[in-house]
Amino acid sequence: MNVLNFINSFFSDNAHWQGYDGIPTRLAEHLQYTLMALGIAAAVGLPIGLLTGHTGRGGNTLALIATSARALPSFGLMVLMFILLGLGMAPVMIPLVVLAIPPILVTTYEAMRSVDPAPVDAARGMGMAETAVLFRVELPVALPLILSGLRSAAIQIVSTATIAAYVSFGGLGRYIIDGLYQKDYEKVVGGATLVAAMALATLAVFWAVAKVSVSPGVRRSAP
Repeated sequence: MNVLNFINSFFSDNAHWQGYDGIPTRLAEHLQYTLMALGIAAAVGLPIGLLTGHTGRGGNTLALIATSARALPSFGLMVLMFILLGLGMAPVMIPLVVLAIPPILVTTYEAMRSVDPAPVDAARGMGMAETAVLFRVELPVALPLILSGLRSAAIQIVSTATIAAYVSFGGLGRYIIDGLYQKDYEKVVGGATLVAAMALATLAVFWAVAKVSVSPGVRRSAP
């Protein structure tokens, strides 16, 4: 039985579309984990990246922190948190947030540093406050690259949130973990397909957000 047959069998089975183990329920759980982790990571990474990028200070420290965080294995960190904290949402959220912060932090910093200094200097020469320079001059220009960092973080979370099933939580990883345990490869392939589809949907969402939030002039000048 090839992969396409597995996919067709999985999605054509009505049992997979209803109940606590149905696709809508697992999708909702996976989306919940993703939004929670992305929201926490953005709340940490965006302000620090904006501030350090605006002032031009702390770039080396950010690079060191990001490199260290990326070196941490998400699965190993989750198991460690599970041992230390027990069953709960925290052991799942901590590795996902640690995974998502570096691309948000570093990309936001680089986006702010890549803004043309001429309009920034002109705004300061006109007497603009530093907060106004940040939010009215630098941020609109840096927004495309900042969104790319958020998009990268979101894709990584969508892919990695499957590990939540390993500590008895839900999400699309439930199909993969349970399928491997039961030797039900139809379920494994179906779960992997859903994760890939959700990652593609995430790309589409960020494309739409960029289309709406980034001004046409900035989009045309973006590389």
